[in-house]
Amino acid sequence: MDVELIADELYGLKPSEFTAARDAYVAEARRAKDSAAAKAIAGLRRPPLSAWTANLLARQRAKEAEQFLALGETLREAHRTLDAEQLRAASRQRHQLVTALAHTAAVLAREAGQPVSDTVLREIEQILHGVLAHPDVAELWAKGRLAKVPEAAVGFAAVAPLEAPVRPTPAKKPAPKKRREPEDDSAAKEKPAAKEMPGREEQKQEQEQEQEQRQRLRELERARAAAKEADTETARREREVGEAQQAQDAAEAKKDEAAQQVHRLERELEQARRTELKAAEAVAAAAKAVKSAQAALHEARRTAERTGREVRRLEQRGRP
Repeated sequence: MDVELIADELYGLKPSEFTAARDAYVAEARRAKDSAAAKAIAGLRRPPLSAWTANLLARQRAKEAEQFLALGETLREAHRTLDAEQLRAASRQRHQLVTALAHTAAVLAREAGQPVSDTVLREIEQILHGVLAHPDVAELWAKGRLAKVPEAAVGFAAVAPLEAPVRPTPAKKPAPKKRREPEDDSAAKEKPAAKEMPGREEQKQEQEQEQEQRQRLRELERARAAAKEADTETARREREVGEAQQAQDAAEAKKDEAAQQVHRLERELEQARRTELKAAEAVAAAAKAVKSAQAALHEARRTAERTGREVRRLEQRGRP
């Protein structure tokens, strides 16, 4: 069994579906007598909703995820060289981008039928900060396989800033001494070499310092380019969030309108039911009146028939 493919599939499922699917694969591996795969799959942990939502962002927005990962690499490296002011500026841009991406992830989750709360949204932001600060978290997130919320990353604490190199103070040249005649040729040859060594060492150190300075400048330029790109991405994300918020407001307005219509129809239905009940009572009363009238009519007809017979009998007796 391909554990990597199975893991990729499992972490693409909703958290509520994860455990059952994982246990099914474990059982399948055991039936196939693949104990190594069974153990590896059983060790996969169900992600909380926040981690699943962050994974969803990495899976469905691959381009944005790639840019975000590149920004994390640049910021971790730039943290070693940037000064305090530049770090504060980068921090503000980082927070803006993280907020925008977290809201995008929440929108994706809602579209997948899994809305998230404000608490979960804050956990998503914590995860994204962890992606920027910690390479191991970034690697799991890039695969869409985060299984837990990393610890809060505050100011890239895991990355030790590199101290600025201290330029060595040139050694004071000793006062010239009275030249002594060499005792032999070998001693005379060694003295010029001893004088040349300090100069070569200083030149080497200066070259190393210049190289380090150039490297720092290159890293600074990369950090500035990444910050500019982050600003652009943040602006785009803010527009997306604004559009999504407008869509949400419109949907809520339609929902309120529908609720009002339902309430009005319910009132009309209740009124119609009361009218129906009164009509039914009127019908029952009318039916009772008709029945009573029919009985009276029947009795009147019988009386009329008796009276008619009596009249005819009397008429017949009065004839000669």
